[in-house]
Amino acid sequence: FQSRSFQPDFVPRDPNAKPKRYKYPAFYDPYGPRPPPSDKIIQLAEKIAALPTAERNQIGPALNERTRPPRMQQISVEGIGMSSQGGTAGATKTEEKKAEKTAFDVKLEKFDTAAKIKIIKEVRTFTSLGLKEAKELVEKAPVVLKQGITKEEANGIIEKLKAVGGTAVMER
Repeated sequence: FQSRSFQPDFVPRDPNAKPKRYKYPAFYDPYGPRPPPSDKIIQLAEKIAALPTAERNQIGPALNERTRPPRMQQISVEGIGMSSQGGTAGATKTEEKKAEKTAFDVKLEKFDTAAKIKIIKEVRTFTSLGLKEAKELVEKAPVVLKQGITKEEANGIIEKLKAVGGTAVMER
């Protein structure tokens, strides 16, 4: 621990001294002085000032509407950058094309009430749901269990559900 009073260059502040007053500009413009407006702008300003207040109030929204950039269309980010391994951009595009061609949904149509617990356990193995969520999902049957998977994976899930007493179908 070192105190300020032991430093050789420290000079204590005079307790009776008043704080320094600095002169600040009325406003600070980081870009420096601006050039004067053109004649066209001055004429527009005079025309706007001559308008009645009701019409002047409509200028702001009308200008905003005219100068607003065009609306961007929403892009689907489904399946982009979600993979665990980092591949190249070209590889992700080919994967997307494959996924579009072979994307299937697995739907649980019905199940044997005696095999409900086995079906809930099986649903938990191929989804990342907890016990409660999986139970609620199974009880809502008919319900889509998994979306956007390959045909082979969908057939595997359907076979597993049939083995434990459920009826599932592949959609799309």
